[in-house]
Amino acid sequence: MNASSTSLPGGAWALGDSTVTRFGYGAMQLAGPWVMGPPADHDGALAVLREAVEAGITHIDTSDAYGPRLTNELIREALHPYPGSLSIATKVGANRDAQGGWPTARRPEDLRKQIHENLQSLGVEVLDLVNMRMGDAEGPQPGSLAEAFGTLVELQQEGLIRHLGVSNVTAEQVAEAQSIAPIVCVQNMYNLAHRYDDNLIDRLAADGIAYVPFFPLGGFTPLQSVLLSGVADRLGATPMSVALAWLLQRSPNILLIPGTSSTAHLRENIAGAGLSLSDENAAELDSIGRRPANGSVGN
Repeated sequence: MNASSTSLPGGAWALGDSTVTRFGYGAMQLAGPWVMGPPADHDGALAVLREAVEAGITHIDTSDAYGPRLTNELIREALHPYPGSLSIATKVGANRDAQGGWPTARRPEDLRKQIHENLQSLGVEVLDLVNMRMGDAEGPQPGSLAEAFGTLVELQQEGLIRHLGVSNVTAEQVAEAQSIAPIVCVQNMYNLAHRYDDNLIDRLAADGIAYVPFFPLGGFTPLQSVLLSGVADRLGATPMSVALAWLLQRSPNILLIPGTSSTAHLRENIAGAGLSLSDENAAELDSIGRRPANGSVGN
């Protein structure tokens, strides 16, 4: 079902009827500080997007809430008309306030509005993939997603969405979504330090469903660990490169969407993710995630 048909690290994975590179690109960092306002370097942001596609990346993750709206508009300016091989994933379920917060917006009318805003800002008639974002800034929260996810199913039936996914969700919410309609991916926070979804990843892999970790490098709190640095030193690599390589080797259904606003850093991420970790190195890195999580990994 899923074959390595690309020179990018990790090969490729089937998202429904689309095949995407497992190494993708997350567009969040193209917006200004705290994902608000325009980028400091408009032309540089366009260059990163074009470099990503030229490198062979066929999976870009975005949201109309980034900026807000500005990131989608940058993607459209840089890449429209889009290559047929490119899949753009977006997410709905939150708006932005004047302070940069992420207030939830999951009523049917809110979601319909967000879908049409994404269609307009990206310049498409159908969205390739829409993730229903649940939870809040603290992470997944218990509760039913049936009404919100059901609204996206209706929009899919209307021909506005090709594939569906869920984001910032509990394992129970994943199961609930699957009972309503097929999903092709789950997008949750996961990295070397934040390992709460280990069992979920394995179950999804068995079902042929992608798992897309956001904040693969720690997000606003970059990964820090003596063990991670030690492995990186032995391999002559950066800690972030090792962290990305570990994710690709963790499970074949993991798709990476590291973000950057620098073409040089994009190339570094691609090269770093291609590191081959020995069983010994992988086991040492695995032990990081078994330590108590407290926002950064221990010393």
